[in-house]
Amino acid sequence: MDILALDLGTSSVRGLVLDADAALRPGALARRKVRLTVDGAGAGTLDGPAYLACLVECLDELAAGGHLRDVGLVAVSAQWHSVLPVDRAGEPLGPVLTWLDTRPGPSAGATGPADEAAYHRRTGTWWHRCYWSVRLPWLRQRTSTPPARFVGLAEFVLGALLDAAPMSVSEASGTGLLDLSTLTWDAEACELAGAGPGELPELAPADWRGRLRPEHARRWPQLAGAAWSAPVGDGAASNVGSGAVGPGRAAVTVGTSAAVRLVQAVPAGAELPPLPAGLWRYRVDHDHVVTGAAYSSGGNLFAWARRELRLPEGAELEAALARITPGGGVPANPRFGGDRPPGHAPAGSGELRGLSFGTGAVDVLAGLMSGICRLVDTDLAELESTVDGPVEVVLGGGALAASGWWRESFAAVLAPRRVRYRPDPEIGATGAARVALGRWDEPVALRDIGRTDEVPSPTPPGRRGPRCPS
Repeated sequence: MDILALDLGTSSVRGLVLDADAALRPGALARRKVRLTVDGAGAGTLDGPAYLACLVECLDELAAGGHLRDVGLVAVSAQWHSVLPVDRAGEPLGPVLTWLDTRPGPSAGATGPADEAAYHRRTGTWWHRCYWSVRLPWLRQRTSTPPARFVGLAEFVLGALLDAAPMSVSEASGTGLLDLSTLTWDAEACELAGAGPGELPELAPADWRGRLRPEHARRWPQLAGAAWSAPVGDGAASNVGSGAVGPGRAAVTVGTSAAVRLVQAVPAGAELPPLPAGLWRYRVDHDHVVTGAAYSSGGNLFAWARRELRLPEGAELEAALARITPGGGVPANPRFGGDRPPGHAPAGSGELRGLSFGTGAVDVLAGLMSGICRLVDTDLAELESTVDGPVEVVLGGGALAASGWWRESFAAVLAPRRVRYRPDPEIGATGAARVALGRWDEPVALRDIGRTDEVPSPTPPGRRGPRCPS
């Protein structure tokens, strides 16, 4: 049996066909860029129907290539925190708010949780603009037609394709409204969100499986009998894809954004581990939690710098970076997109310091990349306070696959911890497949960091198709 793994990301949507061991079938990858709308006011939105069209194009491409014929299971990695207001027919009443959107804020006169520490322990989150507790009231005030329901991006696109699309506990935990122990909607969080009966998605049980609607089964007959598993939050999926499962190994993933996370086995109803005040906690599934910190800058910062500073690409850029000590460069604050929770710094909080006439564009890029390394180092120490001793670190994600210098910088900044590298830019999709298969503990190939770690990625680039509408 093959597995179709879908990655519903912020900058792209991708589909991969994996074999029974969760290894990529040669050439069986389709990707489409999506248009993320950002502005100086802090917007970070996606067009829901256009995003669905991108996913459909990926499935069409894989079907045309004959890659779907043996697929029996579909696994999904999906971004956390997104929210979309819809009407009674499920039609969007505006764009999808992503994690990058910093505009939402509490209504005038609104008050937060009665006991912030208890709220944080139960939900793993805070009363913060990133979560539905603040986002839903803000959206209501700005939607001309009163929303009938609220869904995430995953529920919207899968709801258009499947017979049903309940929200997984992993995606629900990213809303900030889920009690992580009981795995039910938290009463106080829902009250803060103003969410009444029927306005939140139904929660998927542990054994949930979906099927294609008949009209889509006719379009992709190879998937007519395939079972669809509940989506896994992209950060949690990346940990599993990196082999970073258990208290002794943390994952640092840099895709569009960046994060440091640690996964632990905690079944529903069991006592949750201690949670430091500055870290969040979500669910991977009904039996595991993931604890960590996330940052608004990552590969998006790398892309911005290359574009705006007119930097070279590929080997030429790496050669220029090689002249700078790993972890060096211009002192920089990389928070261009503002803070992820619990911070409240707005978009536009990035800084460069210590510039001189000798400063070059590559020095600026190096400083920004090193700045992200240092943010991770601070929060990794917080993570280690919850477990017994220092942890090993696994680097992964498409942005780190593109830069050996960035990998070396993480190794330098995070020393003396052992830092290794997972050379697979599709760790989110492969991690979601491992979760769906229940293969948490199978080993993955890791490489030590150094000049010799730069080997071709085992993931083929796939074919580029036409850009989907946005």
